[in-house]
Amino acid sequence: MYQQKSILMDAAAMDRTLMRISHEILERCEGECVMLGIRSRGLPLAEQLSANIERVSGTPIPVAPLDVRCFRDDRPDRSSPVSAELGIDITGKTVILVDDVLFTGRTIRAAMDAVIAAGRPNAIRLAVLIDRGHRELPIRPDFVGKNVPTSRKERIEVRLPHYDNAKEVAILGLTE
Repeated sequence: MYQQKSILMDAAAMDRTLMRISHEILERCEGECVMLGIRSRGLPLAEQLSANIERVSGTPIPVAPLDVRCFRDDRPDRSSPVSAELGIDITGKTVILVDDVLFTGRTIRAAMDAVIAAGRPNAIRLAVLIDRGHRELPIRPDFVGKNVPTSRKERIEVRLPHYDNAKEVAILGLTE
C-alpha cells in the first residue's frame, strides 16, 4: 500500500512548468507540429500545452489522444495492430509525444511504435511533466518539467481535475 509522502508541485507550479515547456516547444519545434497525448494523463497535459502555445503565438498545435495499450510489450493480451487510428495526419510532421511521468521508458517505446504504425513523421519528440529515472530503455525526453530522483519503492502521481478533482504532483512511498 502506498501513502503520500509529499506534494512535489501544486496547481500553480504545474501551470508555470507547463508554460515553460510550451515556450521550449515553440522555440525548438521545426516545421509543422502535432501533439499526441498518451492516455490517460498525457492527453490533458497536451491540451494545456497547446492552449498555452496558442495564447503565446496565436496558433495552436493540433492535439490527439494516443492509446498505446496494444503496443506494450509487457501485456499478455497484446494484439498485433496493423495501424493506430489517430484522427490526425502525422506524415512529414514533428510529433510531440506528451506524457505525465517518464519511468522505465516502456510506455514511450510503445508510443513510438504506435506513431510509426500510423504514419511517417519527420521527427518524434518527447515532453514529460516528471522524469523519475530508472530507465530500462535508451529513451530521453526533449522537454522535461522536473527531474525527480526516486527509489523503486516510490511512486509519482500526477493528479488532474478531470480524473482526480485535484491538480498536483505527489510522491508516494510504500507503507511498512
